[in-house]
Amino acid sequence: MMVNRYEIRVANPDGTEGALIALAQQKRMALKEQVTFYADEARTQPLFGFKARKVMDLNSGYDITDGGGQPIGYFKKDFGASLLRSTFLLSGPGYEGKGQEENQVVAILRRFLDFPFLPIHFVYDDDQGNQLLRIERQFALRDKYTVTVPDSRVDYRVAACLGVAMDALMAR
Repeated sequence: MMVNRYEIRVANPDGTEGALIALAQQKRMALKEQVTFYADEARTQPLFGFKARKVMDLNSGYDITDGGGQPIGYFKKDFGASLLRSTFLLSGPGYEGKGQEENQVVAILRRFLDFPFLPIHFVYDDDQGNQLLRIERQFALRDKYTVTVPDSRVDYRVAACLGVAMDALMAR
C-alpha cells in the first residue's frame, strides 16, 4: 500500500502488451522524489531513473539518469503555465521541448472533479513544433499509459521516466 509499481513493456505490432523491459516502485510520501527502474523483479540491476534535485520543492527539476548515474535528460514542471493546463519542460542531448495536457477542457475539469478516469494525454513538442513524444492514459481499472516516441533523439528511458512522472507527480 505504500508503493506504486510501474511496468514498462514494449508494444507488439498488433497493439498487445509485449515483453517487460523495466519495472519500478515509487515510495509514497518520500521526502525527495526518486524512481529507479530495474531489469529484474528482485531489483538488483538498475537501468535508469529520475530524481528530484531538491527536497520538497514544488518547483524542483528532475534529473533522468542511466543505470550508472550518468545524465540522459531533465524535466521540470512549469508552474505558471500549469495553472490551467499541466505543463512540463524537457531537455535531453540535442533537443528541448515542452509538454502540455492535450485537452484544455479535461485539464480544467480535472482540477475541480476528483474523477480518476478522466483521460490524461500529454504531447511534448520541440521548439520547432516537432512532436518529441506523446503520453496517453488509457481508460482502465488500473492506470495504464501508452507512450509513443516518434522522435529518434528521445531516449526510450527518458520517455519511460516521463510516463511514470505524469502518473506519480500528478497523484494519479
